Amino acid sequence: MPELSLEALFATHHVRLVRVAWLLVRDVGRAEELVQDAFVDLHARWSRLRRPGDAASYLHVAVVNRCRSALRHQAVVRSSPVERLEDAESAEASVLRGLEHRRVVDGLAGLSPRQREVLVLRYYAGLSEAETAEALRISRGAVKSHGARGIHALRSLLGGRDEV
Repeated sequence: MPELSLEALFATHHVRLVRVAWLLVRDVGRAEELVQDAFVDLHARWSRLRRPGDAASYLHVAVVNRCRSALRHQAVVRSSPVERLEDAESAEASVLRGLEHRRVVDGLAGLSPRQREVLVLRYYAGLSEAETAEALRISRGAVKSHGARGIHALRSLLGGRDEV
């Protein structure tokens, strides 16, 4: 097996991880920052990795956890009585939005956080049930259950069409 490098991981996974993060946090700048932070953290821990082959899984876990933290922080900020200024959408955000079907992306926002995470990791990032379970730190059965419920809810939100 060829030697795994951080550069190779970045080249292989960066764009997909940014898209996954964007689907979870719905802000391209924040998504890029969260993925960058995950790579920086991995770089700092690189020499201590016991199994370098698990680095991609580590990145998925780190990105999902950082997205969760960002969403919790965002909920606190929204509940704050201080008035916020909305950021203008960047060019990157409109490109990423164009990659996904608008109704499906909007439908994902109507799902529970766990269902959304499972569907994004399984069907957008292309992770297996086992990889999704590992990234979310849940059982494979929970991945199947949340995935099935998420698809059912998404179909209901989309009016029963087979767009999922």
